[in-house]
Amino acid sequence: MSALSDNAEALVLNYLMTTGSTTRPTAWFLALFTSATTDAGGGNEISGNNYTRQAVTFAAATSPGGTTTSTNGQTFAAIGGNWGTVTHVAVMDASASGNMIWHGAIAVNRIVNDGDTMIFAVGEIDLTLG
Repeated sequence: MSALSDNAEALVLNYLMTTGSTTRPTAWFLALFTSATTDAGGGNEISGNNYTRQAVTFAAATSPGGTTTSTNGQTFAAIGGNWGTVTHVAVMDASASGNMIWHGAIAVNRIVNDGDTMIFAVGEIDLTLG
């Protein structure tokens, strides 16, 4: 993913370019969407049928390149109904509600029906500045 949300862009600019204090996130969660997300947020996040955002952690950034990679895997399981076609993901700063930090389309859209599991392996979530 290479798109920072508007919220995250403001966080970065305030941290790097002002002397004021800013509160950075201390936990991150992967969210699934069935429609496009934007820097302002939006998109249709999945709900119901056992859907919950999954905790995600990241390695220290590489330099040059400004890339970090997930250090844990995430498993999403649809139980009791279909989720539809997952097209986008986002990193959020809370397990529910909260703020979008990063967002982007997944490489291959995936239809998730009742009983299906969608897995992101360790290292599969890449965040890049650039």
